[in-house]
Amino acid sequence: MFLEKVNKSPNLLNYLLGFFIIATFYVIGQFPLAIALLVKSFGSGKPMPTTEAEIMKFFSPNVTLFLMLLIFVFTMLGIIIVVKYLHKLKLKDIITSREKVDWKRIFFAFVVWGVISSASTLIVYFASPENFVLNFKPIPFLILLLIAMIMLPIQTSTEEFIFRGYLMQGVGLLAKNRWVPLIVTSTMFGLMHIMNPEVAKMGQIIMVYYIGTGFFLGIITLMDDGMELSLGFHAANNIVTALLVTSEWSALQTESVFKDVSTPSVGYEILIPILVVFPLLLFIFSKKYHWTNWKQKLTGKIKIQATAPLQKNENHE
Repeated sequence: MFLEKVNKSPNLLNYLLGFFIIATFYVIGQFPLAIALLVKSFGSGKPMPTTEAEIMKFFSPNVTLFLMLLIFVFTMLGIIIVVKYLHKLKLKDIITSREKVDWKRIFFAFVVWGVISSASTLIVYFASPENFVLNFKPIPFLILLLIAMIMLPIQTSTEEFIFRGYLMQGVGLLAKNRWVPLIVTSTMFGLMHIMNPEVAKMGQIIMVYYIGTGFFLGIITLMDDGMELSLGFHAANNIVTALLVTSEWSALQTESVFKDVSTPSVGYEILIPILVVFPLLLFIFSKKYHWTNWKQKLTGKIKIQATAPLQKNENHE
């Protein structure tokens, strides 16, 4: 079972050390952005930006996006080092219980959510076109497309590896059950977004959506014994958002097709994904992949499954 996949001698101190190493690489990943800010500030005579909003406007959207996503490239490197050299596992072991990563699952979730989120965006646009302006510029958009297709999957996969992989297995090791890691990782995933500019504009109520999304991703990971579906969903969500719509108050400000110029507000629309769309997706996934025994997989006890460490001459996943 996916949640029980730990190394042969599971050690909570190793997980704490692993989190410290990953966090260190996250901090190192911010150096390129900081250096770029310093270079431009000194070269142009402009004062250094002190807020996230100022940073977003300091460079062109594509440059800013690239530098911010570069942070996750370093973080991913930290995850790989921790998993392979601290825990001596294959990277696959924090992704899935299957013999190999199931790319068909990733692509299926990517396509399903990509179609749904694209369609919903277009429906909102045609229902209220006055809330949008056409922002499409061919060359910047093509650069954005390249960045989005290469860098955004790294960003979303990094978050999934941390929350639905490494952290979920680590909390499961401590709790010896499934419901605690589900609650802890889902809540932490939601709280990770609390500093997003959307929260400042829309209020704390938007956290219902972020935490609800965390629970959805956690549920499909536990039910499917792997996070392939969450990897595909998360990548599609961020890529479609980056390519289709941006705004002055969103976390991702990009050279997208449309720009939302409406006054942000929160209403029933945050409940539609939580109460309608996500349950529908759970139904679709459960039928396609024949999920059963929901109670045990989501709340049952776990028994740690010893996983043999990597040998030096073994091919890494």
